[in-house]
Amino acid sequence: MLLCIDCGNTNTVFSIWDGERFLCTLRTSTHHSRTADAYFTWFSTLIKHYGIETDITEVIISSTVPRVVFNLRVFADRFFNCRPLVVGRPECLLPHPPRVDAGTQVGPDRLVNTAAAFDRHGGDIIVVDFGTATTFDVVAADGAYVGGVIAPGVNLSLEALHMAAAALPHVDIAKPQKVVGTNTVACIQSGVFWGYVGLVKEICVRIRGERDREMKIIATGGLAPLFQQSEDLFDRFEDDLTMHGLTVIHAYNKEQGTL
Repeated sequence: MLLCIDCGNTNTVFSIWDGERFLCTLRTSTHHSRTADAYFTWFSTLIKHYGIETDITEVIISSTVPRVVFNLRVFADRFFNCRPLVVGRPECLLPHPPRVDAGTQVGPDRLVNTAAAFDRHGGDIIVVDFGTATTFDVVAADGAYVGGVIAPGVNLSLEALHMAAAALPHVDIAKPQKVVGTNTVACIQSGVFWGYVGLVKEICVRIRGERDREMKIIATGGLAPLFQQSEDLFDRFEDDLTMHGLTVIHAYNKEQGTL
């Protein structure tokens, strides 16, 4: 079985792939100081709780937090006796290498989302990922990542507003009943919600215009369904897009004989 690990700035997700489907998905907060032993204690406890019998023989990792990768590699080596494939490292081949400015280092999560979106939908796609940052990844007709856009994430914007303005409370993001708020919480929710709806719509319109073609918009990330409630911003929402991309990249490397 394959263990897929996606480490983001906020959360780290573990999914077990049996070759046909994901048996389970586990989530923990990302901490660079967490040791391999701590990962295994947490992981094995939850697996036992859910009654899942696993025989993990392979591991693939995507991490936007470089300091976490070492302990995850030790975790894979010590407890599953395998050398993990790490997206972004030279030994990890991509089905379609990115076409960006020389010397540019593309985030592993963006490469993984690109591979997943192309595998499922073909090319000419915009992937909108609502994570710590809100990212827009442009997938060319041949499946290559050719650039994108990075904006502050929704929760990051809310936290910054609360931190910078002492009189403003911290609020949870939600779709407001109307645009004009009649209390402070409603005003903040309206500004963030409709502001991000406008951001997503305008950026996607401009990407399509610059590329001069129709492009599907695929969304992922926990807040995507909330924004989809507004007015069909996306052609499709896929909560397992990143994990699927990890299986695609792992399978490609096996085909190429690098594993």
